[in-house]
Amino acid sequence: MKTQWIVLGALSVILSGLLIAYYCEANGDYFEDKNHWFTSARSELKLALNLEIKNQHAKSAILFVGDGMGPNTVTASRILKHGESGLLAFEKFPHIGLLKTYCVDKQVPDSASTATALFCGSKTNYETLGVDANVELKDCMASMQPQSRLESIISWAQKNGKSTGFVTTTRVTHATPSALYSHTADRRWECEAKMNNITGDCEDIAVQLVRREPGRNINVIMGGGRQCMVSNSNGSDADPIDTWACFSKDGRNLISEWKTDKEERKLQYAVVQNTGELQNVDTSNTDYVLGIFANGHLKYEVERDKSLKGMPSLKSMTDAAIKILQKNKNGYILVVEGGLIDQAHHRGTASRALFETLALDDAVASAVELTKPQDDTLIVVTSDHSHTLSINGYPKRGNHILVSRSIHIHT
Repeated sequence: MKTQWIVLGALSVILSGLLIAYYCEANGDYFEDKNHWFTSARSELKLALNLEIKNQHAKSAILFVGDGMGPNTVTASRILKHGESGLLAFEKFPHIGLLKTYCVDKQVPDSASTATALFCGSKTNYETLGVDANVELKDCMASMQPQSRLESIISWAQKNGKSTGFVTTTRVTHATPSALYSHTADRRWECEAKMNNITGDCEDIAVQLVRREPGRNINVIMGGGRQCMVSNSNGSDADPIDTWACFSKDGRNLISEWKTDKEERKLQYAVVQNTGELQNVDTSNTDYVLGIFANGHLKYEVERDKSLKGMPSLKSMTDAAIKILQKNKNGYILVVEGGLIDQAHHRGTASRALFETLALDDAVASAVELTKPQDDTLIVVTSDHSHTLSINGYPKRGNHILVSRSIHIHT
């Protein structure tokens, strides 16, 4: 009789456990006992202990920058795509660290000063680009002094015979990418229209990109910013003029200048304006690409025209850039910016910021796959600064990150 009670007791415990597990799963809850967590811990320890240490020098490098992609943005994006226990592609990388993102003169930096720190190795003043702290904001004369100008990873790569490129979802003259090639005392000087009443002969950022080194030698340039490069550009419903940005009126056509420069140097090049034209580029026989897909920034991923006449995704731009650059036997440097994460946060639209983060993650995952055969490419993913995104309340696990519900008040 005692044995029967023991058996019945054991069965009742098992059945209770199954019922609890079924109830939890059916209600979006989770039943994860100590065995689950110990097994998970052993798996992660095994991965860490068996990590292959690569001692060889990387021949190429890809730096992904999620503009404004702070830890909370990463967390919320992870939950949106995979749930709380999932991982984004770059969270699977074997090494992780944190950055202190102040600039020389402010506790809270901007993208110009942080990009200068990332790409040139020196912190600098707020809203200045490619110069050190001897150059104050709007000081044109100081920015022209050679001793205050900084070289970027693009310059270093070109001097070592490597190919170079950058792709961005912002204007190609915007703060983050322009730190790669310009020396500018004010990030707003994207074209001549924002340079009234300055003392000195400073050149605007777009001119430095097309006419000066290292800009004119960059193999791949893709993003927005037509209105900074071509005077009196026309807007449309699908591609309006960006009223926040510089709008050139001096008669320039820097896209035509870029083409002429490549023709005179007998270089294989392509100029593209939409997804279809980018897809038609023969990457095996093209060494230089200029893709300007919008007057201002590109469209947010959730609003982008995904037809061949629309603007390309960050992933497709990244894929094309890698295929072009990796032909160089000396290697390459590629910078990829998910710049609209920042823009969405500035405008208080968290959902857009999260989908932009996922678009960056898609580009990272694709880059990892494309570079696997070579096994000689360093890939780094970082942010330049954070944003004030909060994850509030005590929502149940499994709650949709973009929906307010099931919030329990803790007292």
